[in-house]
Amino acid sequence: MTTESVRPSPNIWRWPKTYAIENAAQDVHGAVWAAIEEHAPFAGRDVVDIGCGDGFHLPRFAACAASVIGVEPHPPLRERARERVAGLSNAKAFAGRAQALPLPDASADVLHARTAYFFGPGCEPGLREADRILRPGGALVIVDLDGFAAPYGDWLRADLPDYEPGRVEQFFTTQGFTSRDVATTWRFAKRAELEAVLRIEFSAKVARRAIAETRGTEIPVGYRLRIRSKPTGIILDS
Repeated sequence: MTTESVRPSPNIWRWPKTYAIENAAQDVHGAVWAAIEEHAPFAGRDVVDIGCGDGFHLPRFAACAASVIGVEPHPPLRERARERVAGLSNAKAFAGRAQALPLPDASADVLHARTAYFFGPGCEPGLREADRILRPGGALVIVDLDGFAAPYGDWLRADLPDYEPGRVEQFFTTQGFTSRDVATTWRFAKRAELEAVLRIEFSAKVARRAIAETRGTEIPVGYRLRIRSKPTGIILDS
């Protein structure tokens, strides 16, 4: 695997310590987790976290899943993920990409990808790979930022003028996903931490705007939870 075949994640690749602060601040009320558990329950099941980064979410899955495997292409992050789950008997982290998962056919019940790889048109190779890995009845769960939800979505669109949330939404609908809104709150311990996170997420110009438009230490952030289940079989008329 070469880095040329992987889409970089500048925020966590370049500033892992600041991104760790961001991870800890996100979804303080657990709204995303509640939505995942409602639509793709993972207790007692085999879970794969695609693009797991430094493994932040792996222990949460491992607490009740039968097994959890994190797949991460960036070596420094992968090593941190392995260190994070070193004491967990049912959790591991492997090298791999969404387009080429290092797992056998029909080996997982839930595939989870949080703001990683699956950003709309162009991710079809990863969708095909997910279908290969999933068992019948399993689900691919994509947690995506909502480009329409203010204020974060406004900053996102300002920073990425070619990003069209409506086109992304249509893509996933065409691909057979159901989607739902999830409203969350990011809460930071210090104002300086909030500002540091906005600076790694956006260009300097948009970061200045975001900082100016944000009071205190909280940011409302909307997500789209996208789910596609693999059919259990073909029903034939008698």
